[in-house]
Amino acid sequence: MLIDLGSMAVSNAFLTAEQLNKGETIYPLKVLVCDNCFLVQVDEYQKKEEIFSAEYVYFSSVSDFWLQHSKKYVEKMIADFKLNSNSLVVEIASNDGYLLQYFKEKNIPCLGIEPTESTAQIAISKGINTIVEFFSEEFAYKLSAQKTSPDLILGNNVLAHVPNLNDFVRGLKVLLNPAGIMTFEFPHLARLIEKKEFDTIYHEHFSYFSFYFICNMFRFHGFEVFDVEELETHGGSLRVYIRHKENEALPITSRVNDLLGTEIGNGINRIDSYTGFQENANDIKNKFLSYIIAQKQEGKKIIAFGAAAKGNTFLNYCGIRPDIIECIVDDTPFKQGKFLPQSHVPVVSRNYFDNNRPDIIIILPWNFKKEIISKLAFTKEWGAKLVTYIPELEIN
Repeated sequence: MLIDLGSMAVSNAFLTAEQLNKGETIYPLKVLVCDNCFLVQVDEYQKKEEIFSAEYVYFSSVSDFWLQHSKKYVEKMIADFKLNSNSLVVEIASNDGYLLQYFKEKNIPCLGIEPTESTAQIAISKGINTIVEFFSEEFAYKLSAQKTSPDLILGNNVLAHVPNLNDFVRGLKVLLNPAGIMTFEFPHLARLIEKKEFDTIYHEHFSYFSFYFICNMFRFHGFEVFDVEELETHGGSLRVYIRHKENEALPITSRVNDLLGTEIGNGINRIDSYTGFQENANDIKNKFLSYIIAQKQEGKKIIAFGAAAKGNTFLNYCGIRPDIIECIVDDTPFKQGKFLPQSHVPVVSRNYFDNNRPDIIIILPWNFKKEIISKLAFTKEWGAKLVTYIPELEIN
């Protein structure tokens, strides 16, 4: 086992005021490592239809950083793979059109596949062709029968959300144009362990991937990973480039073998390499609690910023309630006026700062730390402290 975080509510299952007096369902949050293929997975999970419901509250366009990242990706794909008005781009888990809007601006045909009604409707309102559906092998056959043959399939932070990986990848094999490519971005397991990012574990993430596993899985299904980039997003991510195994026009770059060699050298395929992660999480938790409780006892006013899923994991693992952190400021309208699952900390808009001057602001989505510190620069007028906790407690 990699880590046992106890039992928790689903991280994005925000509550209304009326729901606070009703029971919440909580699930074990344990992460196991397969000693054969070295896939890292949660032990138990809620059904995908319940997690990715019509009221899903994560909207990618809220982050300016993520929009810039997406725009750069689109520009790179167009330049590198000569995409044009005769091409077709399909994004799986296209959310609110945060990325496809940039392909649309370049007059490149695109299609979004998004299972959550709330985000898909935003994309549709932007004029982005979007189908509300979970991607699967069966659905891929339906699209293929309609002559849908994408030159590029992409999925940013979607693989971790897939409960049946084999079915998902078989669907990709059906759908992708014979000469097409795919790119997927996902948090890199090696960085997650190295940087102690245990709060990125929650029920919505069914799996956590090493490059070693990804290469083996796609090869098993008739694909080849031909290139890879290491990114700084989400605490350290990979962008993998994939083609049909038969398409040898795209050679495998040296970066693929270099990263595989690094992972294997660091023991990614040895079960003993996965020990010690629980102890690191416990240490971060204890240091944070020591700090925050001491500040509370001194009468400091403490809030948090960013009602991210990772923040819910962290707060619930630490046992934080509104008596310690009185509220969370978040820019997502769908979250404002609601309460965090399990901890019941209220979520408010940035108007909170009109009449309140907190002494300490905990930045929960630490992966957007630079962007958030810039947003909150005005709080330095009254000397507010901005705090992050991964990989170490840091006070700005």
